[in-house]
Amino acid sequence: MLSLLAAIIWVFVATGVAALPLRWQRGPGIALLAAAPVLIYLLGRDHGWFAAAFGTFALVSMFRRPLLHVLSRLRRAPVPEVEE
Repeated sequence: MLSLLAAIIWVFVATGVAALPLRWQRGPGIALLAAAPVLIYLLGRDHGWFAAAFGTFALVSMFRRPLLHVLSRLRRAPVPEVEE
């Protein structure tokens, strides 16, 4: 039950962060993104795999642009510098 309450609080905090101006969203957004896997694990542990799958789908849906940005950054290979 505690995991469900924590997830509800997370949703309300995420809604509040979304109402902030874009330049103020980065810090709280990173904190929310870091806390989400823990909450999804707790939901899955307490309420089953369906709750965890639904939470994962909701997380990817909400954070699709930042996640795509991080994935594109990880895919870029560093260009080796050639010394002459």
